[in-house]
Amino acid sequence: MIDMSIVIPTYNRLWSLPKAVESCRTAGCTVEIIVVDDGSTDGTWNWLERQSGIVAIRTENWGKDWAVQTAMATARGEYVRFLDSDDWLTADANLDQLELARRTGADIVLAGYEDCDETTDNRRVNAWVDCDDFIAQQLGEVWPSHYSAFLFRLDLIRDIPHRQDFALRDDRLFILEVAMRNPRPAVYRKPGFVHRRHDGDRLQRTTGFKRDLANWTSIAIFRKVLGVLEARGELTLRRKRAAIGTLWAVVRTFAKAYPDEAAEVVDWFHRLDPDFRPPVRPVLSLSYRLLGFARTERLLRLRAALPC
Repeated sequence: MIDMSIVIPTYNRLWSLPKAVESCRTAGCTVEIIVVDDGSTDGTWNWLERQSGIVAIRTENWGKDWAVQTAMATARGEYVRFLDSDDWLTADANLDQLELARRTGADIVLAGYEDCDETTDNRRVNAWVDCDDFIAQQLGEVWPSHYSAFLFRLDLIRDIPHRQDFALRDDRLFILEVAMRNPRPAVYRKPGFVHRRHDGDRLQRTTGFKRDLANWTSIAIFRKVLGVLEARGELTLRRKRAAIGTLWAVVRTFAKAYPDEAAEVVDWFHRLDPDFRPPVRPVLSLSYRLLGFARTERLLRLRAALPC
């Protein structure tokens, strides 16, 4: 029996991939390491072909979502976890989280993680934050951690895809869909993985149109999830307010380029929570009421463009 499958999608990350792979090798349990090279051009596939103990799959650069789906179709572990090729697992995470899952019967083992600045090697631990409503937590009521720190029972998530329609924020939708299945959780009190901070491209860091698309994707995800919760009779005021609190900063950023579309989202906030008050200075709140959100945001943009 394979205890755990670890899925690593990669594209032109040979500089970091060996460390990610090596961190997955764990004494004391049987680990299936599945690396999907999504059309790399930097020699990644040649390196993978020389490795032992890895299930190596080559795809044609269709993106992370399809790479993960391809890996999941072959995964044979009782449990599964996901790891970006930029990052690496902490030394004890695999075995400790597996033992915790089996001891408690958990469907998902939650954990915090550690940040590592590649330039300075400074470390910061982001400890797990307890919350009695996992859905509200993942909507943003408190810090939700990162799903690479989590261990999932494969049977729980096998049919939850990484949805390409939401590719810039696919992991956020994935964990929200997991949360809506009300899994039995356990908490691992140490960091589950190390998140490498570097100057290269990452999906979390976007600019220009891609940033606007990522923000709109976040809004679309939350609207979808809240719609599902409402249809189930599970959309509490607490969950509404968690979503609004998370999306407010997103909407303000999105409004810089698309004020009318952002204004529609703010109207949705008010329908969700009639007591919603924008967390802004009183003068700005007054302008929203008198001039409207879109016009106010246009004036703010105009003011910012004027020479000092």
